[in-house]
Order: sequence, then C-alpha cells, then structure tokens
Amino acid sequence: MRYAAPRCLDAGEAALVVEFGDSVDPAINAEALALDAALRAAPLAGIVETVPTYRSLMIHYDPLALTRAALVAHVEALERAAPARAAASVRWIIPCCYAPPHGEDIAAAGEALSLSPSQVAALHAGADYRAYMYGFAPGWCYLGGLPSALAVPRRASPRGPTPRGAVLIGGGLSLIGADPMPTGWYVLGRTPERMFAPERDPSFFVEVGDALRFEPIDEATFRALEQKSARGEMIARRETMA
Repeated sequence: MRYAAPRCLDAGEAALVVEFGDSVDPAINAEALALDAALRAAPLAGIVETVPTYRSLMIHYDPLALTRAALVAHVEALERAAPARAAASVRWIIPCCYAPPHGEDIAAAGEALSLSPSQVAALHAGADYRAYMYGFAPGWCYLGGLPSALAVPRRASPRGPTPRGAVLIGGGLSLIGADPMPTGWYVLGRTPERMFAPERDPSFFVEVGDALRFEPIDEATFRALEQKSARGEMIARRETMA
C-alpha cells in the first residue's frame, strides 16, 4: 500500500528514513528513487549518504552540520515539488546456468512448488525483473517481478554458503548474490557475471531501478563466460529500452 504522504522516521541520531509505502511495488520504489535523485540535484550540506530500498529512502546526515528539522523541511519541500519518477531506461541481460551443478536447490524449490526443475527454470528466465535495491552485502541485488508461481517461502533454516554469483528465490522475490554466504533462499542457478567488482568502474553495473532478465546458458557456455569475467570483461548485455 502507498502512503498518502511520506513518513519521516528516525534511524538513530544520524539517519532519517523516508517511507513511501509498506509493500514491494514499482510505483512506491519509483517514489523513493525520485526523492534520491532530487536530493542529489539539490544537495544539502550535512547529508552524508542516501540509501534507497524497496519502499523508502534512508538519508544519513551529520547532526552537527544539519538538524533533523532542517532535513525534514528540505525533504518535504522537494516532495511538494513532486520530483519526476523516471521509468526504467536500461535492461540488463544476465546469463544464468540453471543446470547441475549450479542449480543446487532447483529440485527442492520445484518440489515445494509442485513444479519440475525445467518448469522452474523456464518461469524464472521468462520474467522481467526490477532491481529494487542492494542490501545485506556488497553486490547482493534484490529483484522484484518474480512470477507468482515461484513464490516459495524462505527455508525454515538456512542452507550452507551459496556459490559466488548465485541466482536465488525466496519470499516472493529473486536475488543475485555476489559472494558465498549462508542463506534461507533457494539457489536456482548461477551467473558467471560479477555483480560487484571493486576494481571496475562502476563497481555495481546494475543501477537501482534498472530492468533485468535472465538468459539461460549451458555448462560449457558458463565456463567460457566465467573465464572472460575473471579477466575483467563485462558479459552482461545492456539494452536501451524505448
């Protein structure tokens, strides 16, 4: 649900969270991104960093340089001006291998959903996703747009560390994990692309708000693309949307 007006909530003594709704929704996320862009266009001394999420924008600020009241007033003034909400203009095509050994949990997810592994892969690869936010760890890209048929609940207990580049689902969302880490999500496949590379400019090539699709590849193609990625080559394809 979208709130009638944004809510400004404190997150400690040096951060303000501006909430626009209570659900994962493209329109709500677009509002958060529009405010983020408006703050960058009209910067206020004392703002340290902004962090967009599914439904809100966290604004880190220096309370010795900027009061909460002044920050809230600035946010409210920007909102009254109705910042423009840009539609996604870029789509990334991310290669993903759903076959063994990469689709570690695809059979388990399919069993929970009464689908075969091939049906799970086809549904996942056939959807259009939106990059809502990065969170939890560098390069972990959280995606909305998962087909309802794949809305499996998260695991009751975490599984072991995921492989680098794991493509996961859980709780009605999809996710690309950058580094090995335990998780309650299901690993459907793996991409050879690096979602986070500190030596690359930009380190995160998918921007929040971008569109994304997965392109199924076989094991041989995965290995070939993995070698290119290891050499620093970009293997995801960028498409301009009308």
